[in-house]
Amino acid sequence: MHGIDEKTMSELLLVLDLAGTFVFAISGGMLGVQRRLDVFGVLFLSFAASSAGGITRDLLIGAVPPAAIADWRYLVVAVGAGLLTFLAYLRMARLHTAILVSDAVGLALFTVAGAEKALNYGINPVMAALLGMLTGIGGGVVRDLLVARTPPVLERGLYAVPALVGAMLVVVGEGLNWPIVPTAVVAAAICFVVRLLAIRKGWNLPVAQSESRGERNGQSG
Repeated sequence: MHGIDEKTMSELLLVLDLAGTFVFAISGGMLGVQRRLDVFGVLFLSFAASSAGGITRDLLIGAVPPAAIADWRYLVVAVGAGLLTFLAYLRMARLHTAILVSDAVGLALFTVAGAEKALNYGINPVMAALLGMLTGIGGGVVRDLLVARTPPVLERGLYAVPALVGAMLVVVGEGLNWPIVPTAVVAAAICFVVRLLAIRKGWNLPVAQSESRGERNGQSG
């Protein structure tokens, strides 16, 4: 791929995966602390948040056993990030903001890693972009479901769309023979920025009108 040998590509994917694992584990750990879970609950949520997306991706593309299970470094990074969050949470003055930022970083890193790995396994570009998006949103979905919170991807607010944009940039870069590392950095940065702007400015996708205000008022009477 673009003059990069297989070993270098494998190392790049590992770096992206571990970086995404770390920040998603932090987001899972902070949510666990916010929900008053004990240390085991925080660590479990950290691992689930940091691994679900990657495991799903690997199973779908036939990379078995999944890297998060086969490579001990994923567990060490996830548990380390969870412990760090558990021990240092009192210094985090704004847990909600910290969770959103770390979640956006994890979304960007996992999206790029997911798309790159899918392409590396010979998946067609359209499905590679969708797998990149799935890798990015998977951990957040599982994390939120475990604490009975509606995942952001199901609520109003752009979550999957920034991931899809980032993954599409990776795929386009592959098709146009762009350098892999700069393309990955730009794709991750755009995904991250779009997600944060969506949070800050309240960007939403259109929502269908199920009934009029008058009908609702009539039924309530």
